Amino acid sequence: MRNNKLLAGIIAGIAAGALLGGLNPEAGLAVHFIGELFITFLMMIVMPLIIAAMISGICRFGDVRKLGPLGFRTIFYYLGTTALSVTTGIILVLLIHPGQLASETEQIEARGGIVLKEATYRIEGNIVTIDSVSLPKEYSSSYSVSLLDRNIKGKIVTHGKNGRETIEVSSWAQDKKILADFALTGKGIAIDKPPAARFLQEERSITDILKEVLTGLIPSNLFKAMAENDILPVITFSLLLGAVLSTLGEQGRPVVDFFNGLNEAIMKIVHLAMYAAPIGIGALIAGRLGEAGGFSGFLPELFRLGKYAATVIAGLLIHSMVILPLILKFFGKTGIARFAYNTSPALLTAFSTASSSATLPLTVECAEEKNQVSPRTAGFVLPLGATINMDGTALYEAVAVIFIAQINGITLGPPELTIIFLTATLAAIGAAGIPEAGLVTMVLVLKAVNLPIEGIALILAIDWFLDRCRTTVNVWGDSVGAKVIDRYVKLANHQSR
Repeated sequence: MRNNKLLAGIIAGIAAGALLGGLNPEAGLAVHFIGELFITFLMMIVMPLIIAAMISGICRFGDVRKLGPLGFRTIFYYLGTTALSVTTGIILVLLIHPGQLASETEQIEARGGIVLKEATYRIEGNIVTIDSVSLPKEYSSSYSVSLLDRNIKGKIVTHGKNGRETIEVSSWAQDKKILADFALTGKGIAIDKPPAARFLQEERSITDILKEVLTGLIPSNLFKAMAENDILPVITFSLLLGAVLSTLGEQGRPVVDFFNGLNEAIMKIVHLAMYAAPIGIGALIAGRLGEAGGFSGFLPELFRLGKYAATVIAGLLIHSMVILPLILKFFGKTGIARFAYNTSPALLTAFSTASSSATLPLTVECAEEKNQVSPRTAGFVLPLGATINMDGTALYEAVAVIFIAQINGITLGPPELTIIFLTATLAAIGAAGIPEAGLVTMVLVLKAVNLPIEGIALILAIDWFLDRCRTTVNVWGDSVGAKVIDRYVKLANHQSR
């Protein structure tokens, strides 16, 4: 009954928040702080939850050597499902080709250039004068010029001479001929970054990325890592401490009992937090739509980048509604519909908070109390999954990087696609379970194939929405993994008796 009421409350909160922020952006912004308080409260208990849950989960095995099969199965599952998600994303983006927009002007605008369809211009030699237009200062020599009504292109040298908007170009090219002396007038001008300025040539090897992930496992200061919500080193410390405590016998019993009690106390706090979940979640949705300018501000951006958004969402749907359910059914031997319903409060919270770490307390509760995952498995698998199992993030990064290449007219061959596959998988492992973490780790993938970091700007307008979608898939993958791994742990324990 409690689960039904919580689910209904969260759905109502999302609907109310969407209507408030979409129809009245100012009101949505006004209540956004309530949602921020809700996330802050959840993040407050994440670190103690991870430490207590992982240590108590390991110690429940009684002998650290029994953790070997569990750890191996967990890592194998997470790497396998992440690889499947990346493969799905790459196949879809190559088939749909979302970077092939309808017109050249759309591509220029998507790359951060501008298209002035109504601006009139006059050309005298290599000087272009644009009437009644003032260009931003950033449109400098790194940009090129093209005329919409003529097949003439050039490169900016300087602009803004003599108090008027004039552009001096290095040369004009039409049909591969240089035109030096002519006078033309017309309407419509486009200013775009040339390929030479759009792409960086900074090499980054798989070894470099792997080193970053591995060095991130060990903190120089544990308390600093906790203060900065850097989860991966905290997990490393928790695993080490739990493993040592499990070998101390009676000497370590008081410490183990402390962490067991702490884990139970934190779960009680989670129960209290869920009473405020519908209000906090609704405020988050209202505030984010308010920042986007309501429905009128968000929907045009969604339509402009519709093919890209549709590709990401299609990949996430295939992974979450086909691949993961099949794994759950055949390897977890569990009914899909009931399991999904029991997990839905965590999934809806993940969508609203865009943070798998903030959702972790509810994910653990749903797994243990609703889906009968043993506490020791949930306490180990789910905190680890909230950090290294980012199926949705890995898929999104692969699609986004190839989309950026497509929209800039760059063809990626098998070597580049292989690098994207490997780096997207590794980068997702190192992504923090916080909102927009995928944007940070995407830099690694872009650098690995020599694409511009500024290409991320192409997708920022709707990334906040896609971030919620991929976080939901991340949490769903964690939950499925906990159930599958728990089944094999129970089978192994039964066979050893």
